[in-house]
Amino acid sequence: MNGKRVLLIISGGIAAYKTLELIRRLRERGAAVRCILTKGGEQFVTPMSLAALTGDKVYQDIFSLTDESEMGHIELSRAADLLVVAPATANIMGQMAGGLASDLATTALLATDKPVMVAPAMNVRMWEHAATQANVATLKSRGITFIGPTEGNMACNEFGMGRMAEPADILKAIEDFFSVGGLLSGRKAIVTSGPTHEAIDPVRYIANHSSGKQGHAIAAALARMGAETVLVSGPTNQPDPAGVTVVNIRSAEEMLAACTDALPADIAVCAAAVADWKVKTTAGQKLKKDEKKTPPALELTANPDILATLSAAGNSRPRLVVGFAAETENVIDNAIAKRARKSCDWIVANDVSPETGTFGGDSNLVHMIDEGEAETWPRMSKQEVADKLVARIAQAFAEAAQ
Repeated sequence: MNGKRVLLIISGGIAAYKTLELIRRLRERGAAVRCILTKGGEQFVTPMSLAALTGDKVYQDIFSLTDESEMGHIELSRAADLLVVAPATANIMGQMAGGLASDLATTALLATDKPVMVAPAMNVRMWEHAATQANVATLKSRGITFIGPTEGNMACNEFGMGRMAEPADILKAIEDFFSVGGLLSGRKAIVTSGPTHEAIDPVRYIANHSSGKQGHAIAAALARMGAETVLVSGPTNQPDPAGVTVVNIRSAEEMLAACTDALPADIAVCAAAVADWKVKTTAGQKLKKDEKKTPPALELTANPDILATLSAAGNSRPRLVVGFAAETENVIDNAIAKRARKSCDWIVANDVSPETGTFGGDSNLVHMIDEGEAETWPRMSKQEVADKLVARIAQAFAEAAQ
């Protein structure tokens, strides 16, 4: 970790005392550590102790950052390679999920374009509360990495889930992050995500139930691996991943144009659920019901095939093109046929039947299909699917370079 820069945000939990050991171990491994200490955190550790261990100034009050010659909160949040919140209380996680910027810590977290890790620490009832779990789900959907919590005895004399991970475990997570963080450095990736909306008239459109969660998670994972990542996204409610260039589009034609503009690239992952058809002629005004309420006849035509186009891009073809196959029956057979038909390198197939909850849900069960037999992965969160897929992409490029 020589030369790596960690911004450690210490919030107000009794586990804050463990951060002193974490700082010592990070410094032993050559990392530069800078601290933001909240008012709550100051009740458990002192600025003097942190400054002595880090060899750097401890930042506490946003309103003290008034001189442009001093490091401002924007630069403070972006000068690090990684932000770590430890302990991460229920309060600060709620503020992060809500996009609040009420002090220096939360302002830095909102302003950063770097990866964020959190090590939760709180009472078991607080951890299990529906509000906390909703905030955890929101933060995970944004690509924030969680370290713990663990189960055990607590300072409040209760037992359960909510103890902050030990410094050694947090250190390992940070070391693992930096060990893989640059594997795709120097590579460029294009990711498509979400649905497309194909206009019928100015107020109606053809679409599907894709949430964009999987595509956005893949883009975030690629960025964490060091790839210059362009995310071409249809209309979704997903937040923009940190460190990713986002191009928002509506239609399949706009998505294809954005992908073409992003070439050349090393990697293309087509995770979007692109509408296969569009209305041949979009009405200029809202279609009205006649007296008989006769539905209008819509003449459909095929949309451009983005996956096939990128796979056949000649000298501009990405070295690795990965498609997704969303199926409701014969998942693996249909995906194998799609891979051959589209001429892509890999296909990630999944069952999107309504009973699976894949569309709009937080988990996915996928089948990886390349030149060999289909490999079925266990059901896992969409973030875990993204991490596993991107690790496989990094491995493929590492092997090709040998």
